[in-house]
Amino acid sequence: MKLYYTPGACSLSPHIALLEAGLPHDLVKVDLRAKKLENGDDFLKVNPKGQVPVLALESGELVTEGPIIVQMIADKAGKNLAPARDSDERYRLLEWLNYITTELHKNLGPMFSPLLAEEAKGFFKDRAMSKFKYLETALAGRDYLMGKQFTVADGYLFTMLMWATDRLKFDLSDLPTLLAYKARIAARPMVQEAMTKEGLLKAA
Repeated sequence: MKLYYTPGACSLSPHIALLEAGLPHDLVKVDLRAKKLENGDDFLKVNPKGQVPVLALESGELVTEGPIIVQMIADKAGKNLAPARDSDERYRLLEWLNYITTELHKNLGPMFSPLLAEEAKGFFKDRAMSKFKYLETALAGRDYLMGKQFTVADGYLFTMLMWATDRLKFDLSDLPTLLAYKARIAARPMVQEAMTKEGLLKAA
């Protein structure tokens, strides 16, 4: 398999999933602004959507959209990164993945645009903060979103928390449960490996 990624982008989520799953894969770095691969090839010829992540399967088929990619990775791995298909718990995972992609990802993403007015950024920040406050309550007494077991949804939420705190400078000091959760995920060896490979952490 081959993962097309941009350092620190939402493609960090499937990158974490691949490492947690122990699935062999190659990484292809994408310059999203220029829509170019490292070798200069046109990324739009890979994904006309112009977005990462993209997962190229051994069959040659390309899969896009992070929440789908991470479920595919989990199903291929069979390592409890997602509950069994058709189980009640699997639908709960789907609920979390949809919540993260629609309520966090889509509110945080616009804040990276240099063209967006500060007033508009404040609107998106307020919306995202309300979602983080909900998560503070939802994570009470839990190690991970699904309870005691790390799943692909945790890698996705961690990526959004990285965006909020490290890049967009959100102050989450009033949300200690959420910050402890972020630290817990960050301490996982495969998460550290993904971040190191993407240049987000210095190699030890």
